[in-house]
Amino acid sequence: MSAVSNGGRLMARGRWTDVFDVGGGRVVKRYRDPAAEPIAAFEATVMAHARAHGVPVPEVFEVSGREIVLEKIDGPTMLHDVTRHPRSMPRHARTLTQLHRAVHAVAAPADLERPFGPGDALLHLDLHPDNVILSRSGPMLIDWQGAVAGPAAADIAHTWLLIRTSVVPGSAFQRVVGSLGQRLFARTFLTHVDVTKAREQLPAVAARRLQDSTLLAAEARRIRAVVAAAR
Repeated sequence: MSAVSNGGRLMARGRWTDVFDVGGGRVVKRYRDPAAEPIAAFEATVMAHARAHGVPVPEVFEVSGREIVLEKIDGPTMLHDVTRHPRSMPRHARTLTQLHRAVHAVAAPADLERPFGPGDALLHLDLHPDNVILSRSGPMLIDWQGAVAGPAAADIAHTWLLIRTSVVPGSAFQRVVGSLGQRLFARTFLTHVDVTKAREQLPAVAARRLQDSTLLAAEARRIRAVVAAAR
């Protein structure tokens, strides 16, 4: 019997998964696609690997089919906090780069995909403010299903694209304000990284991102514009 079938309150809903609070300091992340069992197993394995090497990641307790039982982390996401407190942007941008360094210091498992060429660093490949939970004990990094191996600059380039091109939901006014905030956050983030190396990886990272079936048309246009401007 699955952990969710024993009861659980829906806490969050992502593009591919639902997260349930099942009590006892645990949550269940459940992939909606019945064929996602290998993805759940992969994510749990990578999370355990990253955590064992010092990356701040929720503890994995169990994997059952397409469900992962995880440590519950209390706190707002970085995205939520920076939206409510814009003056926190420089601090959060620094934290994001520190998380990148912690991830990239870990040698990736040998069987991970290497889509960006040579390199043995672990890459999260979805490291953005909505995947960082600000707990009392520090930031915690979630959503590892896209992890790969390769050059660290590819992960930096991917975060750059995500911050600059993701569509902000809401009214026209909220989208305009959100877009301005994205530009400022991206600019601040890039002051803490090697922009030259990230720019070199941008075309390959963008090409892979454009293959995402869940990508919105507006996001695809923005990706192409960012790559063109960075040349």
